[in-house]
Amino acid sequence: MNIRHFEGVADARAILRTNVLAWREAYRDLLPAAVLAERDPEPAEDPIREYADQLRADRDGIYVAEVDGAVRGYSYFRWGEETKSFVGENEAGLKEIYVAPDHWGQGVGTALLERGLEDLPERIDRLKLEMLDGNDLGHRFYAARGFERTGSDEFEIAGKPYPTAIYTLEL
Repeated sequence: MNIRHFEGVADARAILRTNVLAWREAYRDLLPAAVLAERDPEPAEDPIREYADQLRADRDGIYVAEVDGAVRGYSYFRWGEETKSFVGENEAGLKEIYVAPDHWGQGVGTALLERGLEDLPERIDRLKLEMLDGNDLGHRFYAARGFERTGSDEFEIAGKPYPTAIYTLEL
């Protein structure tokens, strides 16, 4: 397995595909089937290029995991002004970490998390994240890696609010 920084359009395509496939599997009992079905794992080239342009600005915090020459997961860490409101000055946010479902349980998510933690600026004291409440798979993953639930909020998906859980890892 090779963990490396985001590089461009091909990685953006793989990230979008991984995200959609993981959402469909992980959230099938949390979100309506119609919401999951409208997310396309193979979007057109223009949206992929636009997304790649957006990701380039945060390249330092975006990692992809290659397994057998193909991207099978990614993580997206942010710090500074571009984080969620619950992330403080000396904290970082884990915006996303997703692994292709056919690679779950193979250490890809752990490797992505560990690499991101290694590369955080020294001034960062905590890593925080928000996930859908009821995401048992995510809860088990983060709890096994030392995260504790420290709050709750809600996030809007397809015009409807869904409860979320906020987790914190002390560094």
